Amino acid sequence: MAVNIGYRNDRPLELSVGELTGALGDSVTVIPLVVALGALTPLSVPRILLWFGVFQVVWGVAYGLPLSVEPMKALAGLAIAGSLGVPELLAAGLLTGGTLFASGRLGLLARLQGFVSTPLVRGVQLAVALVLAVAAVDLVAADPVLAGAGALAVVLVALAGRPQAGALVVLGLGIGMAVATAGVPTPTLPALTPFPEGLPALSPAVAEGTLAQLATSVGNAAVATSLLCADLFDADVPADDLAGSMGAMTLVSVPFGGFPMCHGSGGLAGKHAFGARTGGANLLLGALYLVGALVAGVVTAIPTALLGVVLVVVAYHLGRTAVNSENRALTVAVGLLGPLASIGVAFVVGAVADRLLARLPAERRPFR
Repeated sequence: MAVNIGYRNDRPLELSVGELTGALGDSVTVIPLVVALGALTPLSVPRILLWFGVFQVVWGVAYGLPLSVEPMKALAGLAIAGSLGVPELLAAGLLTGGTLFASGRLGLLARLQGFVSTPLVRGVQLAVALVLAVAAVDLVAADPVLAGAGALAVVLVALAGRPQAGALVVLGLGIGMAVATAGVPTPTLPALTPFPEGLPALSPAVAEGTLAQLATSVGNAAVATSLLCADLFDADVPADDLAGSMGAMTLVSVPFGGFPMCHGSGGLAGKHAFGARTGGANLLLGALYLVGALVAGVVTAIPTALLGVVLVVVAYHLGRTAVNSENRALTVAVGLLGPLASIGVAFVVGAVADRLLARLPAERRPFR
């Protein structure tokens, strides 16, 4: 069934089995991060899912394409690891969203891209993956036996040919245990009160988070997603348009309990790989997220040991993507410096090293 309501590129929105499987493919990395944020921080999963649902629908209609709407991963990793408190997270999210919106509206993304090379972006991604892995260790230690059972489930799913679904299987196990312990939650509509978890606050960690997320959003979301739209869907979607929409949805949702969101290239590729071809996948996934927002209270009862396993799986997939770099030495150096110092320090040091290396003739560069 096709409904011609998307205005960009005059693309109809289809509602089919392929769109549904594509929608579920995009949720593989989103749901584990959202659950971890709800269980390990004061953030509200119902509010987060509500805004994810809203903007899945908005951008599915606006672009006519199965664009991904997912958490800004650098900020998510820092929040889960405890490096960013909620007030700092709010400030970093608003600063990141404001910068993306302004750069998109003014057409400045090409200039920003010149300061953020692909190996540097991959390094930030690897740093986030390692930060998540370190945070997972303490969670797994809470119940090693249960964590071992979760890890076994991940291995079995991978052997069955569905490695990306491992985290969702473990979450299903955790939700089942949570329901058995706490019962089925009563469906509740999230309240949309301004800044429900407190007001934004500035600190050095805010600068760190903002820099790390801008590097990831410019390189891996706006630019990479623009290229994928052309490659996979033969659609001309400028990177500045994507930056503007990422900034807009973040600025609108964060003050009302939403999490900073982006158009990740991995999510778009995942939707396409699982069968999505139009923005209809966004309508279906948006509806699922909105239903999930009504009954998300069960998340807080999921055993933390299983959340640790989920974080390991997410860190693995993020890190595996990161090491696919044209300058692996720089990427690994930035990635390792992230958890040892901070992601912000790693980004600045990596950016300086990247600029210095770029000035040298190719044959004189120590890392190639």
